[in-house]
Amino acid sequence: MIRRIDRIATELPPPTEPDPAGAAAVQELMGGRFGEMSTFLNYTFQSFNFRNRQGARPFYDLIANIAGEEFGHIELVAAAINTMLTGATPETNGRNKAPLASLKGVGNPHHFLAGGQGALPQNSQGRPWTGDYVFSSGDLVEDLTHNFFLETGARNNKLKVYEMVEHPAARALTGYLLVRGGVHQVAYARAVERLTGADLTKLFPTPRIPTEKIPECRPHIKRGDHLRLYRFSPNDYLELAAVFNGPHPETGEDLVVIDEAPEGVPAHDLPSQPAVFAPDYAPEEIAEIAEKLRVKAGMPKAPTGEVANGRTPTKPSRTARKRAAARSK
Repeated sequence: MIRRIDRIATELPPPTEPDPAGAAAVQELMGGRFGEMSTFLNYTFQSFNFRNRQGARPFYDLIANIAGEEFGHIELVAAAINTMLTGATPETNGRNKAPLASLKGVGNPHHFLAGGQGALPQNSQGRPWTGDYVFSSGDLVEDLTHNFFLETGARNNKLKVYEMVEHPAARALTGYLLVRGGVHQVAYARAVERLTGADLTKLFPTPRIPTEKIPECRPHIKRGDHLRLYRFSPNDYLELAAVFNGPHPETGEDLVVIDEAPEGVPAHDLPSQPAVFAPDYAPEEIAEIAEKLRVKAGMPKAPTGEVANGRTPTKPSRTARKRAAARSK
């Protein structure tokens, strides 16, 4: 099972200038062959299908635990894409007969026509992610070697997206993922070495661009996140350190297992985008209904969730209040 926490793995900047074309490029890190959906679901199915878990427990723990982290990476990529799309649609005032017309030929139309101005399980060309990207042979050496290759391809794509997209959210995203993906590269290389004696760490860094040269990577490296494998379970996956240990292949520093998930940070509460009905053409009505439901259930009147920007709902208009009252009767 996966335990859900309402936080994201690292801080992303708030929405500034929208960049629909850049958001379409970042989709490669979501639904591309080497995107986060692929890493998450490769490791997830390998862990589901893993036989003789007790006999090979350190290797099972490694694959299953990294799958847990990859779930959060999907969420982080989506948060970056959503940040980049915020503000791309004009405000609706009732006089604009085609509020989305300016978006024709800009980025991925599916973001606006089918995605609520949000991330989709697609690549940078708008093609859906496919289960054909999942490799789960059942052979441990084969799967571990594949996972190292998958992380290497993912690093390649992150570097290219970094070079293509200058939006602050995309840069913050790729900076973090390059560091954490590097940890997974090391983990799978160590697993292959422990199992077979083959030293894949001689290939580092792959591609041959040192991570510390990228400005957005440096804060995470300074905190030591390039050395840490977090344990994404309060009571399970206790044998990670049997595989993930020794010196980092590039820096010589000691690798370490942290016996808890990273703390994470609250996500930004992105504003409504009425032009695409997200979450509604008149979102203030939904806010009023939600408030009434909380009060009726004996909960606090104000929302209980934590968001990075601390934004509270704006006071509904008089018309919205009348409509909401009529709906609740």
